[in-house]
Amino acid sequence: MKAVHLVGARPQFIKLAALMGKLKGFSEVLVHSGQHYDYQMSQVFFDTLGIRKPDYHLGVGSGSHAEQTGKAMIEFEKVCIAEKPAVILIYGDCNTTLAGALVGAKLQIQVAHVEAGVRSYDWSMPEEFNRVLADHCSSLLFAPTAGAVENLGKEGIIRGVHNVGDIMYDSFLKYSKSPSNVMKSLSLKPGFVLVTLHRPSNVDSKEKLAAIFGELSKLEKPVVFPMHPRTRKSLERFGIPLGKIKVIEPVGYVEMLGLERESSLIITDSGGVQREAYFSEKPCIVLRDSTEWPELLGQTVVLLKNIRELKVAASRMMGQYCTFEKGFFGDGKTGEKIAGILRVSIK
Repeated sequence: MKAVHLVGARPQFIKLAALMGKLKGFSEVLVHSGQHYDYQMSQVFFDTLGIRKPDYHLGVGSGSHAEQTGKAMIEFEKVCIAEKPAVILIYGDCNTTLAGALVGAKLQIQVAHVEAGVRSYDWSMPEEFNRVLADHCSSLLFAPTAGAVENLGKEGIIRGVHNVGDIMYDSFLKYSKSPSNVMKSLSLKPGFVLVTLHRPSNVDSKEKLAAIFGELSKLEKPVVFPMHPRTRKSLERFGIPLGKIKVIEPVGYVEMLGLERESSLIITDSGGVQREAYFSEKPCIVLRDSTEWPELLGQTVVLLKNIRELKVAASRMMGQYCTFEKGFFGDGKTGEKIAGILRVSIK
């Protein structure tokens, strides 16, 4: 039997690394949509996480949501017709995820969604549509938390649902102790504020982005910002000054974990970085109106809707000790659980 893994964006590569190669009884086909294509956003994860070269690269590239999803569907359908897989594995919530779900449903191939049931209930986020539609196209739904299982139940999805834990916790446990020279190479001292931003709601508006950089410049601690290509393009287009913020190129997963480990505070709009902050027992400010990980709120994570309150919030949280509730996101064996369920479920 064949299992096709479809990935295309940075968070998906991290999740894939915890599952690829564990599917005994299946021949595994790896498909890269090409949604992320810069070295720092794609190939570096294959190089550092030991992921083999994809069997297919769809070359989707940049474009609108419709363009990315449509191109991925057209090219991925060809792969599925040629390979005739028993199951398609999709990950997370990006446009590649939705494309894989729709192709599988229309070709009547079973779809397994890794990280199913996650909801922000914020319909201004394109990812929310992707999550919901992908879940309703899937026959196997691997939920990361009990809350995700509850979300699926509210939508009438009960069959094929499994609470397996968060596969990103698997990757965190495997790589969090890996040596990294990122601190030395960047001449950094511990205790800085680590920032990541990439969501359209924050970086596509000149006024919003300028306000964020203005407030970041007011923070007492040094600010280190591995910058997403989308954010960099917006800064250049709008002519927003960087101020005293130390902007660096995007880094690989091991290097990012190293930066998180040595930071005193993390500021982000990323769903993945929120969890990494929690796993790392670091305080985290999320610059969004909502989060798809409400389980974290009140622990390591706070939502900050008013950017003008950033300095006060950062001062209050800086260096705050955060406790990690073991088992909250599983036991770090999500990959093995998914592999076991697939073995008995796919015939």
